[in-house]
Amino acid sequence: MAEQEKVGVSGDGLAIRRGERLLFEDLSFTANAGDYVEIRGANGAGKTSLLRAIAGFLRPSAGRISFENAAEPTLGLHYLGHLNGLKGSVSARAHMRYWAGLLGGDGAIEPAAAELGVTALMDLPVRVLSQGQQRRVSLTRLLIARRPVWLLDEPAAALDSAGRGIVASLISAQCALGGVVFAAVHEPLGPSPTQTLALSR
Repeated sequence: MAEQEKVGVSGDGLAIRRGERLLFEDLSFTANAGDYVEIRGANGAGKTSLLRAIAGFLRPSAGRISFENAAEPTLGLHYLGHLNGLKGSVSARAHMRYWAGLLGGDGAIEPAAAELGVTALMDLPVRVLSQGQQRRVSLTRLLIARRPVWLLDEPAAALDSAGRGIVASLISAQCALGGVVFAAVHEPLGPSPTQTLALSR
């Protein structure tokens, strides 16, 4: 695998509100190529909102987010939310082919399926898969279309210990190639974070 494009992400004096409620304020960080950043906090503290702000899905009420060495930041990141975004009647293989076309992947879906341990499930409709298997299918998009910045919202949700180990390996490999990973977590995923952003209400 080739090294990732070297992209940095920083936030300066960030504040985010949900309606009239202030989730957090005065948050600053800098994540450089190869960094793994864990975002921690209680339910409702703003972990998902921070990821969505970095992705460009919502605007902070104060502060700014900037990308270094990224001409088109939103084309250089993956956002994997807590929902898998799968259609029950569609096969895992068809989802992967769709992501390869939509996200600009090289079409190498078989290696991605093998790494996530879902090769035997490729031609099944995802509605017959367990929640953990569906999560594994969803995670294949990270490998099908390589992007330097990953924004992961509870990426190990519904996974067993083997699946959690795969997620840990994916994060470690992404950072070793010079990528940047942000992950909202309740429990450690395995890799040692370069930094931890602790959000409190």
